[in-house]
Amino acid sequence: MTLMTQVKYWQENENLPLEMKQQLADLAQNPDWVQDAFGADLEFGTAGMRGLMEPGTNRMNLFTVGKITEGLARLIDELGAEYKARGVVICYDPRYNSAAFAQHAALILGAHGIQVYLFDSLRPTPELSFTIRYLTAYAGIMITASHNPKQYNGYKIYGPDGGQMPPAEVDSVVKYAEAIDDIFAVQTGNLSELRQAGTIQLIGENVDQAYLAQLQTVNVDRKLIAAEADNLPIVYSPLHGTGNVLYQRVFGENGFKNVHIVPSQAILDPEFISVPSPNPESPAAFTEGIKLAKKVGAKLIIATDPDADRMGCAVLNQAGEYELLTGNQIAALMTNYLLTGMKKSGELTAQLEIVKSIVSSELPFVIATSFGIKTKNVLTGFKYIGEEIEHLNQTGSGKFVFGFEESYGFLFKDFVRDKDSLQAALMMAEVAAYYSSRGLTVAEGLEELSQQFGYFAEETKSIEMTGLDGLSKMKAMMEKLRSETVTEIAGVQVMRYEDYLAQTAVVDGKTTAFTDYPKADVLKYYLADDTWIALRPSGTEPKVKVYVGVRSDSTEHAHANVTRYQSAFAELLN
Repeated sequence: MTLMTQVKYWQENENLPLEMKQQLADLAQNPDWVQDAFGADLEFGTAGMRGLMEPGTNRMNLFTVGKITEGLARLIDELGAEYKARGVVICYDPRYNSAAFAQHAALILGAHGIQVYLFDSLRPTPELSFTIRYLTAYAGIMITASHNPKQYNGYKIYGPDGGQMPPAEVDSVVKYAEAIDDIFAVQTGNLSELRQAGTIQLIGENVDQAYLAQLQTVNVDRKLIAAEADNLPIVYSPLHGTGNVLYQRVFGENGFKNVHIVPSQAILDPEFISVPSPNPESPAAFTEGIKLAKKVGAKLIIATDPDADRMGCAVLNQAGEYELLTGNQIAALMTNYLLTGMKKSGELTAQLEIVKSIVSSELPFVIATSFGIKTKNVLTGFKYIGEEIEHLNQTGSGKFVFGFEESYGFLFKDFVRDKDSLQAALMMAEVAAYYSSRGLTVAEGLEELSQQFGYFAEETKSIEMTGLDGLSKMKAMMEKLRSETVTEIAGVQVMRYEDYLAQTAVVDGKTTAFTDYPKADVLKYYLADDTWIALRPSGTEPKVKVYVGVRSDSTEHAHANVTRYQSAFAELLN
């Protein structure tokens, strides 16, 4: 079927809503758009799928959502009655079409006789993870595009452990989806009939209460919070997202009552009208929060992305300005405070383990080692942190205490198996209370850590690979680096090179097997001056990410070295 034949088939199909027909008629005038929208199927990987909300096989719409949901339904059919009875939890964020996509998925699963637990309104992604475990469901679906712009939406599948579904099961879902001949022929059930039969059950406050109860186990020192929290104004912004559903209860029930919500960003707005991008990594996302912080005298501003799995924060620095912390800096502060508190309470043991991704800062591990606890690197993707938690629980070989990724993902208690901004916000508020009790700001606390352990700096840059040939460009770039022997970068010797796809490591020109991790399209270089550089194609977007981490004797030198190495590595890619 040619591309224009596909377009015509979509235009003439009676199941295509009128609004989408009109949109397709306009967009199809552009041959480049037709090539991009119909020249491929929207890719579904272990991190799910994400795309523009438009007609087309390479777009997010009711029919691509229906296709992958039918694939999941057929997998559960194959697994049998027990798994159908365990069912699927479905959750969604405030984006355009999120509720419609969620209900459509529920009707498809319901048509197969699969039990569905559908949230009565939007909820945070970490609550979905919790609910799968709480209800012992087989799977979960989260409709979200995380921090992407308003034009995007996405679809993620979670497994029975509450983490994102493992690759083998995802491959089965995709295989079943690809076997569907007609994307418009996927059957849906009748909502009223499925509700009356109990096949689709609405959930909400009953699960909220259970989740909130577990969140009360996150903080370390209740006495500290009671002594400091009332005099510690905190500004919070949900960035128009799901964080606003529970955050006021989360803070209040855990002793933080002096919390000021950014009014303009507490509106559940799919336009994300007050921010260029609803991303807590972006300084622009904190503009409104800073205005409020100045009014109320807050020294800490917390923001969460639209599905509330990632948390960022800004703190008042020595210059009297609000400074956005990186995910790595937040993790270092949390690590130090958490282990200091556990040492004080007598809970610190050598069995404790902190887990991070291979592209995150080494500073938290340096801090952890100083406390005598274990550390573990895993591949990028919070599901790998979840897998390590399960391994520790099953083998008894250690006790998980903290996991993080540099991209603002944090987890402390394993009743959730994905990053949880609610847990992170509670811990960050307690970190601020800790430094307040010592007469310090959080920024001064970070400087204290740098003086003790060294000045670390990290930076991630993305190389965009847009268009249908984006994937082939990324592949060619990675193959080029693999075919060349990089012995130095910016005049500094490469001491070790790791290829996570070939599962080999090279040291002093000698290649050895490197099977500590599953295969992944990642390259990592370790330099003689403690610098590391990693290259990784994104799992959800057409871009290659270049990570650089350095350690130096001052902030200025550290940041200068990051810039130097990013520039030098960019030259290698040309």
